[in-house]
Amino acid sequence: MTDVFTPMQTALDLAREAALAGEVPVGAVIADPASQEIIGIGANQPITVNDPTQHAEIVAIRAAAAKLGNYRMPGLHIYVTLEPCAMCAGAISLARLGKVIFAASDPKGGAILHGPKLFSQPTIHWRPEFCQDNDAAPVAAKMLKDFFRARR
Repeated sequence: MTDVFTPMQTALDLAREAALAGEVPVGAVIADPASQEIIGIGANQPITVNDPTQHAEIVAIRAAAAKLGNYRMPGLHIYVTLEPCAMCAGAISLARLGKVIFAASDPKGGAILHGPKLFSQPTIHWRPEFCQDNDAAPVAAKMLKDFFRARR
């Protein structure tokens, strides 16, 4: 039996862990598509560590940069369960990640397809490829809806 490379599934698992910790369920995985190695992982933790910058993408970028000993990651992909916000999209650009694959879109806070559409701005220095994972989108969206419904 061969292992299947499933970084989005890992990101969804991380999002579930975040929800159990009382955080908004978002998970992120940075992986090398060539070697199928996971380089960095992250789950939302701003409440847990009292730091508003601790979004899943930032946590994963910091872990990957530490592992690589480099702040630039042009050949790597980031898989995230929610469309990145402006802060995270900016960090993705600064890290020079090659591609962003996200599950659920975020019309209120997203910054790739919505809001500032950061990667389409003429002043952005690095424009990664990006796409939505239409298979994971309903799973991630349901997780987010369930999380917020339980808090109302």
